[in-house]
Amino acid sequence: MMKIDIEERVLHFKQPAGTSRGVYTERRLWLVKVSNGENIGYGECAPLLDLSCDAMEPSIYNKVLRGFCDQLEQTGEIPYEAMRNYPSMLFGLETALLALNSNLSPLSPVAKLPNCSLLAIASHPLPLLFDTAFSRGEVGIPINGLVWMGNYEEMLRRMEEKLKQGFRCVKLKVGAIDFDEEMDLVKCIRERFSRHEVELRLDANGGFSPDEALYKLELLSQYAIHSIEQPIKQKQWSLMAELCRESPLPIALDEELIGINDPDAKRQMLRIIKPRYIVLKPSLHGGMMGCREWIQIAKEEGIGSWITSALESNIGLNAIAQFCSDVYGDNITFPQGLGTGQLFTDNIPMPLEIRGDKLWISKNS
Repeated sequence: MMKIDIEERVLHFKQPAGTSRGVYTERRLWLVKVSNGENIGYGECAPLLDLSCDAMEPSIYNKVLRGFCDQLEQTGEIPYEAMRNYPSMLFGLETALLALNSNLSPLSPVAKLPNCSLLAIASHPLPLLFDTAFSRGEVGIPINGLVWMGNYEEMLRRMEEKLKQGFRCVKLKVGAIDFDEEMDLVKCIRERFSRHEVELRLDANGGFSPDEALYKLELLSQYAIHSIEQPIKQKQWSLMAELCRESPLPIALDEELIGINDPDAKRQMLRIIKPRYIVLKPSLHGGMMGCREWIQIAKEEGIGSWITSALESNIGLNAIAQFCSDVYGDNITFPQGLGTGQLFTDNIPMPLEIRGDKLWISKNS
């Protein structure tokens, strides 16, 4: 008989994580443990305050999640259609069920341990959620380094650290500090490193005003920028469509996708705005099921995509990375956004490691 337990946790950032929406100092999440008397599977439900379409007051979130867990206990199946508007919860249950049902060697689940605690995860192999070369620890996934917002000196120092670590694709959070300082930072990077040495991606998190966005994109375009995510706030489809038509920089949608969970609505939005890319986060964009829909529809519309994490713990990061390897195959060359597992002082230890500019599952852990 299936049994599901829920544990609420708060993780703490090593240093404040700044975006144009504000600064994060801690991260609240819910861990679900699904057991069937023999195996155990863990999943992570991690909504982002003021961003996720299923973000709500913690006691209410716990109650809604408990209701979906009760349905899963009774039927043995995730109520996918009922959970379309609850992506963080859906992603957690999808992950837990995949881990529960994982019987692929050599990465057997933490499972088989009737009274297993979360701390036991650290000393056991990861569950093989998908049978891929990455999940078996045979290849790494290329990722971008992430430079959080700060003052000019802080961002420059963080940028230099990422380059020393071996990253050849770096994403800068922009849109919160003085734009001239951000331009100086980008210019400084390009004077030291050519586009062949370092690929630069920008993420504005909706931080540009519509009347200034195109002008700012034109200024930034002289520095060989790969793309910019969400230059203006979401839910301004006509303005974003115009920006995508006129911008000299390729535009990627991120926040714009949040809350659009019906397949027909997804296709309609992409056809109207016509972005160059979409950036997918399972916790925000429909779980694994919803992200597969987004990727397929985008492909049919000639739009590229990549996958990134959204400040999850290592449980969520592991699931997103394995999902990424299943979606894009064993020979990923396009850098993904999977490096946020190093942000917390009290993360859940798991055998994930960054070597150079790739994320790996360690086979020696």
